[in-house]
Amino acid sequence: MYPGAHHLRTAVNALRLGGVIACPTEAVWGLSCNPDDEEAVTRLLALKGRPVAKGLILVAAHQEQLEFLFAGLTDMQRETLLDSWPGPNTWLLPHRNRVPAWVCGDHSTVAVRVSSHPGVRRLCSAWGGPLVSTSANPAGARPAREAFQVRRYFGDALDYLLPGRVGAAQRPSVIRDLASGQVIRG
Repeated sequence: MYPGAHHLRTAVNALRLGGVIACPTEAVWGLSCNPDDEEAVTRLLALKGRPVAKGLILVAAHQEQLEFLFAGLTDMQRETLLDSWPGPNTWLLPHRNRVPAWVCGDHSTVAVRVSSHPGVRRLCSAWGGPLVSTSANPAGARPAREAFQVRRYFGDALDYLLPGRVGAAQRPSVIRDLASGQVIRG
């Protein structure tokens, strides 16, 4: 089951109003919000108990939504990105001050992914750009794989829970540094 037009409109409206929503991703449920809304990101981080210094992932429906970060990349780096997407591959790219500090944390890079999950892709398309994406769990707790776990963790603190199911991946996306190729999370 993937979200229909009514659910997407409701989710996008919640995001526009500064909300934090939950949605299924490739392997686990995620929390999302507008990356340009400092109050929404701060609220998301508080819900998770995650420090802003760690940074967050930006998830997109397609590569064009992340093009603003591609300036300065080599042709080989661009090819590496595009060959790995859509899919469970998150890359650390230099942000060159093109994302807010509350998204990149204390890093000169920002984590980005073009999702292969149909629900996430529909949500980002309906939103019109990338969204913050982080696992739907308090820091130290297991990531939620079912909607009831999201509700147990966060109760009524979320503004919307987008219907759907997580994908078949057994663990969250691999995170690699684009410049070095080093695996940060495997």
